Amino acid sequence: MAYDKFNILTSSAVPLPIENVDTDQIIPARFLKATKREAFGDNLFRDWRYNGDNTPKVDFVLNDATYSGKILVGGKNFGSGSSREHAAWAVYDYGFRAVVSSFFADIFKGNCLNIGVLPVQVSPEFADKIFKAIEADPKTELEINLPEQTITLKATGDKESFDISGYKKDNMVNGFDDIDYLQNIKEEIVTFADKQLI
Repeated sequence: MAYDKFNILTSSAVPLPIENVDTDQIIPARFLKATKREAFGDNLFRDWRYNGDNTPKVDFVLNDATYSGKILVGGKNFGSGSSREHAAWAVYDYGFRAVVSSFFADIFKGNCLNIGVLPVQVSPEFADKIFKAIEADPKTELEINLPEQTITLKATGDKESFDISGYKKDNMVNGFDDIDYLQNIKEEIVTFADKQLI
């Protein structure tokens, strides 16, 4: 399933400075019955966002109109726990196109890259700068430049580079998932296969 192309994202950000956020907190297990990637954003951080009677918890950041944007800034070790890809689906479906953290669980990071959410791993020091900048001004913007592999605090110009595999970077720039990538090089595959039959 193709997703939005990712090039340069400039947006305000939503801060979630909590360490060890696991996938069961991102999307609780009781919401994993669906097989289509639809409406998972409604239940992103469900137990942190809502009370037992389904009323919003006013002190949770996603219920605070002060914060908005397409970038989620999480604490260290974001996406730990089970390997459920639904966690990445929920992040994407809610509207986030990038997650920034000083450390990601590998499987969550891979699941994000597979569906069009860019995980941007920064140093703990840079993560702290981001949190402080958002605290000072909730509308402060980040620029995530995928071609250049940089993240910049627009207000100060502070910048840091991040790593991503060349294959995943190319897929995100083109809006490809793994199947789209194979379809894009179908002629090359057919040509190669034909040569093997000679």
